[in-house]
Formats: sequence, C-alpha cells, structure tokens
Amino acid sequence: MNGDVTNVWPGPKADAWWASLPPGLRQALQAMAVPRSLSAGQRLFARGDAPDGLYLVCRGAVRITGISHDGDEVLLALLEPPHWFGEIALFDHEPRTHDAWAETDALLMQIPQGPLVALLQAEPAHWPHLGRLLTRKLRELFRGLEETALLSATARVARRLAVMATGHGALAGQSHRVVQVSQEQLGLMLALTRQTVNQSLKTLEAEGLIRRLRGGVEILDLQGLSRPDRR
Repeated sequence: MNGDVTNVWPGPKADAWWASLPPGLRQALQAMAVPRSLSAGQRLFARGDAPDGLYLVCRGAVRITGISHDGDEVLLALLEPPHWFGEIALFDHEPRTHDAWAETDALLMQIPQGPLVALLQAEPAHWPHLGRLLTRKLRELFRGLEETALLSATARVARRLAVMATGHGALAGQSHRVVQVSQEQLGLMLALTRQTVNQSLKTLEAEGLIRRLRGGVEILDLQGLSRPDRR
C-alpha cells in the first residue's frame, strides 16, 4: 500500500490526548516514529510477543483479538484513526496481551519501545502523559463490564456504536459519521448473537439514531445513542 506519511499526525481537534501533550514531547515522539504499512489480514503482533512500542492508527483499521478455549477468534476492539494502542507493555515490559491484525490496509506510526523508554527515563515528568492513555483504557473497560451486567442488548449496541464513533474517547469534540463495523463484529465484541444485534440496530434505526449500511453504520444522533437513561 502507499506508505506516504505526509500529514498523518492528528491535528489538535482530532485527538484530545495528542493535543494535550507538551510541544517538546510531541516533537520527540514524531522524531522517533517509524511508519508501518500493513496489508489487510496481516498480523502486527501476537499474544506473547515482546513489547515493541506504542502505535498510532493513521489510516485503515486494526482489530485486537484473543482466542477462545475452542480456538475461535474473539474480537475485542476495532481501532480506527486516531487511536493509540500498545501502552500496557510500555509500563510493565511484559509480553503482548492480545493479537493485533490489520482489518484493512493500514498505515501506523510506531514509537519504538527502546527510544521511548530512554526518553521517559531521561524525562520522567512525561510519564503521567503516557499514563493517561492507560487510564483511558481502564475507564472504558470498567464501563464495558458494568454495561454487560446492567444494560439491555439494544443499549449495549448503542453505547458501543457511540464509543466507536468517538474513537474510543480519542476524538476531541468530533465523531465519525460512519462506523465501519459489521453486525457480526458487533456481536463478537458484545457477546451477542448476530440476530440480536440485527434487531437492536433495527430498533435504533426506527428511533432515528442510526442508518444501517453495508458493512457499517451511519451515526445520525450521537447524543441519542449516548443518553444515560437507555436501559
């Protein structure tokens, strides 16, 4: 695929975390970044691999997966621009916890582990900025666990679409108009059958919140999808 990396870094309105970094840290990360072009279906890293740094999704999509006891792939997340991932291993230096695959042709920026750790050791005041990436994931995880226990299938589908539309919290005051996700993928992420997801999407469409597309969902009312009273 085309590996052109011109203007791939998110602007201040595109990524709240990136925009919040001190200019010196942003410049340092850009200076050590390495572009990685992946073809659809190509694996970036596997569970158990040694940590190799932090990644930014610039184009395309990456899926994060695990394996069930039966050997089936378990879809945990679909990551689109501007999404950062890989920060867990930055903190504990332990092997990768899951597999990462290119869902489509994708362009990533890799911040290699060695230079990044060296920068943080030399400038420990930067650690809290990286910590906010990690805590954002933890907040999302706890919300997901709570929603699984308390919310109906339709509410869970609505919340997941809202999260994906806002880049898992990465987009600053914006949202993706179209979320590229299939009914099967939504079902895998939410532990719901495809039929249940289909019925939930029909309900949300009837409420005027979304429009179903082939291979995706158009978001018509993000606030309506996110409303707290939906159970």
